[in-house]
Amino acid sequence: MTPQTSSVPPIVLRRIGVYCGGNDGARPGYVALARSLGQALAQRGIGLVYGGGRTGLMGAMADAALAAGGEVVGVMPHGLVEREVAHHELTHLHIVDSMHERKAMMASLADAFITLPGGIGTLEEFFETWTWAQLGVHRKPMGLLDVDGFWEPLLAMLSHMDGEGFLRGNPRAWLLHDQHVERLLAALEQFVAPEVRTWARLAET
Repeated sequence: MTPQTSSVPPIVLRRIGVYCGGNDGARPGYVALARSLGQALAQRGIGLVYGGGRTGLMGAMADAALAAGGEVVGVMPHGLVEREVAHHELTHLHIVDSMHERKAMMASLADAFITLPGGIGTLEEFFETWTWAQLGVHRKPMGLLDVDGFWEPLLAMLSHMDGEGFLRGNPRAWLLHDQHVERLLAALEQFVAPEVRTWARLAET
């Protein structure tokens, strides 16, 4: 069944929340992708909201955005700041009490979300935000920015879950996927949120 389209106009992207790894990863393409995204956001006048770290993909992305004159907002819990992984040269660094508060603040500050390669923390943030969309907590688009086929296994798993009947209501309608930064940003700008379906209606399908 094709999801109905909402009459709400596309969202104006003032800031984009990005989830990504605090490590460089095993391939140089990961860091290059993070830098490309940070630079592209700054060039488009879109602020970056991220986890506030100075290492790995997070640091590379933030540094690229700052070097291009962009706004970079970090959100980090006290415990991680005390481990000296916080980036203290950002436009603004919000220090919060918990990981839960971090995710909530990032969600409130961002108009859309992009997930780059990362580990289990990155996946946890991605899935929670995607679940919120399915439940109608927000109506913001989400994108997977890919490189070297990093997200292909996840997409295959999602297709398997869908085929087995565990993805009711077509939550994939909220999720965009591309390997090109500019193309993904353009798709996010053109996104129109699908109708949010209640669990009672989902049970009828």
